[in-house]
Amino acid sequence: MSAERASVRLRYGLAFREGAQEAGPVVSYSGMTPNDVALGLSAFGEGWLGAWVSVQREGFSLSLGPDAVTGGALVRASVGPAARVFLGPVRAELSAGYGFAQLPVFSSSTGQVQLVPTARHAALVGARVLVPLPWRLRAEVRGELPVAIGSASNGFAAGGALLVPVLRRGEWGGALVLDYQYVRDALTTADGGVSRQSISRAGVAFELSLGGADGARPETGELVLTVVDADTGQPLPEARVVLTAGGVEQAPRVAGADGRLTDVPLPPGEVLARVSAGGYLPAEERVTVTAGERAEWVVRARPEPRVGALRVSVVDARSGKPLPGAAVAVGTRELLTDATGQVRVEGLGPGPLEVKVSAEGFRTAQEAVAIAAGTETELPVSLVFGRQGALATLSGQVRSVRRGKPLQALLVIPEARIRRRTDARGTFQVQLKQGRYRLVFSAPGHLPQTKVVTVRDGEQAIFNVDLFPKSR
Repeated sequence: MSAERASVRLRYGLAFREGAQEAGPVVSYSGMTPNDVALGLSAFGEGWLGAWVSVQREGFSLSLGPDAVTGGALVRASVGPAARVFLGPVRAELSAGYGFAQLPVFSSSTGQVQLVPTARHAALVGARVLVPLPWRLRAEVRGELPVAIGSASNGFAAGGALLVPVLRRGEWGGALVLDYQYVRDALTTADGGVSRQSISRAGVAFELSLGGADGARPETGELVLTVVDADTGQPLPEARVVLTAGGVEQAPRVAGADGRLTDVPLPPGEVLARVSAGGYLPAEERVTVTAGERAEWVVRARPEPRVGALRVSVVDARSGKPLPGAAVAVGTRELLTDATGQVRVEGLGPGPLEVKVSAEGFRTAQEAVAIAAGTETELPVSLVFGRQGALATLSGQVRSVRRGKPLQALLVIPEARIRRRTDARGTFQVQLKQGRYRLVFSAPGHLPQTKVVTVRDGEQAIFNVDLFPKSR
């Protein structure tokens, strides 16, 4: 039996009545009567149409003035089709059908008041509205109008109830019911019997249900969510939780000190929870919420990584091509670049780090990089061709622009404190450290000439110098 389609409800309790019989002897209803029993069944299909059956036994006691007269029980029963409509979380039910009721008729022809139960057969039209309240409480408002068959009758019944759930075990449920009802009946039977009464009844009962306390589909389910550390299972207090249900993102919620969110009403269907907490990676989980049921849900968040990674890409500074086999020293570890000139180093603590890169035939490069926890840092390195610390070599020839005749010239390099003459063929060769220099060339009968050059370690440069003769 499904909570969405059918239910059975058994109610047992006691009632306090106030009222009077207005026809015949003036008999009053008062005091407490136990053993009120009601049985209800309802069933609905996939849509809005269904059916209901109910049987009720009411105990009563009667008084004539200060004297107790009698007591007993009357039975009511009804059956018929019903239609239900959902207005958000509120449910309304309209019913019509057949009703049987025993009504009291009193006679004092023998000098004593006697109870003669009279059966009323009627067509019933009724309505019931169920409203959900906070803390899983529910309110019920109901009304009923009988139209007697084969007799003259008028009247109505109206009332309400507060249902307090006290247990739920699968399909079984239990609730405490606080009920109030006002009934007014006037009936004249075909043989002249008359019953006119008005009753106010307040009662308390326990209701046991199978298949849902209302026999209809609840509009929402309930979520209990706990956020814990994925490694230790310890709850994460004040974690921030954002729920998305039915495609709508809800306002953020904050878990309690025990890492829990409780009593969160949600529409049935898939729910996405995004969780964030200080020092933890964002976590996402999905769960399916079922109408009328409670979903217990645990989200496990993983701590943020306390280490990072470094990817070094090594290229030739001249061509920009990758350099495979280059040695990359990171702390105490040394690795070689792959065919793409790259190497990846994992498990590095956050903070500044010195990286040394070397390759045969290239100058060693030293770089500084900052490692961030939980991320991969990129470090591009360009290696310059040449031996580390080797002097640069400059060579060439000094000539006259007149017929290209070699000249014995004087070469002065102020920054390097070099003063040197070329040989008889006008050639020269000097070795310099890496840097920027001025080269001043002069020869008898010719105008001096200055060149500015920048050299790098291990570099070799050859150039010729042509001097112009002085004008006569």
